[in-house]
Amino acid sequence: MSEVKLAAVTRNEFGKGAARRIRRDNNVPVVLYGRGSAPLHLTLPGHELLLALRTPNVLISLDIDGKGNELAIPKSVVRDPIKGYLEHVDLQLVQRGETVTVEIPVHAEGELAAGGNLLEHVLNALPVEAEATHIPESVTVSVEGLEAGASILAKDIALPKGTKLAVEGDTVVLQVLAAQAEEAPEEGAEGEEAAEA
Repeated sequence: MSEVKLAAVTRNEFGKGAARRIRRDNNVPVVLYGRGSAPLHLTLPGHELLLALRTPNVLISLDIDGKGNELAIPKSVVRDPIKGYLEHVDLQLVQRGETVTVEIPVHAEGELAAGGNLLEHVLNALPVEAEATHIPESVTVSVEGLEAGASILAKDIALPKGTKLAVEGDTVVLQVLAAQAEEAPEEGAEGEEAAEA
């Protein structure tokens, strides 16, 4: 799991106007939650944070005002729906050795059995419990040769050592749907034209 170091600055201005000013300076307003303490309002560099968030559940080492480091993971990310830039991010404080509950992406590999069947991702991300500094980036599941009606349950997925399911084992993660039969063309205008000829 990757760890990214970012310099954070505490902020005392709140509201939409303050958030707009922060974003205009290519920064992002962030709130740091955790350990029963009051939320800490921060500003982080926008480009560096955007790059860090490309890794799911990235571990962020925050150097807050140059006074000390805190570890955090992303809890909520709000992006502009059109332009895609970061509007606001919530981070959760974590400690080394602490167990956290997160969702990790599920990737499928392999070819389904012949027949044009479709693979449905019932869950795109799997809820798991893992040590804060050893969160898996994703899990990969083989769907090789699966036929219509087959499904993969949460308990069927091999998890990395030290990671446990945070969802019922019988939860369906992936399932194979039968291909839809193509409807025969309706007898319509073409049939009538042929009859007239």
